Amino acid sequence: MKYKRILLKLSGEALMGEQQYGIDSNRLLQYAQEIKEVAALGVEVAVVIGGGNIFRGVQAEQVGLDRVQGDYMGMLATVINSMALQSALEKLGVYTRLLSGINIQQVCEPYIRRRAVRHLEKGRVVIFGAGTGNPYFTTDSAASLRAIEIEADVVLKGTRVDGIYSADPEKDPNAVFYSNISFKDVFEQGLNVMDMTAFTLCKENGLPIIVFDMNTAGNLKRLVEGEQVGTLVSMEDLGDTLKETVDQIQPGSKTDRK
Repeated sequence: MKYKRILLKLSGEALMGEQQYGIDSNRLLQYAQEIKEVAALGVEVAVVIGGGNIFRGVQAEQVGLDRVQGDYMGMLATVINSMALQSALEKLGVYTRLLSGINIQQVCEPYIRRRAVRHLEKGRVVIFGAGTGNPYFTTDSAASLRAIEIEADVVLKGTRVDGIYSADPEKDPNAVFYSNISFKDVFEQGLNVMDMTAFTLCKENGLPIIVFDMNTAGNLKRLVEGEQVGTLVSMEDLGDTLKETVDQIQPGSKTDRK
């Protein structure tokens, strides 16, 4: 395997599938199956999942709530999603542990770095819930922080698009797809990969990020086996040689459907 230990970041919105709210059981099972296949290869897997399908902290002020209170509500939403993913994995026979950034002793263990690493070494899939446990930090920041703490080889950001483009490929048919790009170029071009806190954490610690389409079956497995999937963000400035221009987006194509 190309990677020994990975941190997979999933968005809460992805769990909605075609629904407008909540958790789509088919999508949840798909993700669990993908994770199971990778763990069966001997890869140590940690997961951070958002809560946007239930509640986002930044929405708090829009409905008249205190932002800090809203962020804690968002953390609880991530715990709900984490519990759902844990249950789906265990139904497939995968040993898991759910560690939370806030204490909820009845449903999950408190986050302790050494304990998390030990679980990974024993082959358990570790799910990190409740973000960092602090308001004003996104689950992207939690993913970067936890990946650095457990010394993961890479952060894999599973999305509904197949990588990073110079513009929105749904709106601009001439958008440029990057198979490889440096942290420097992402900053200079103002590309939206992660929030700035999360992205800076990865940059300062030399932790590569891969943005890929998690909804395509087999992508996660192919990625950890070393295939070129999605977009790699790394410290190396690769210039323009590895940029691939999307000349056409044919109706009904994979990119056109996103």
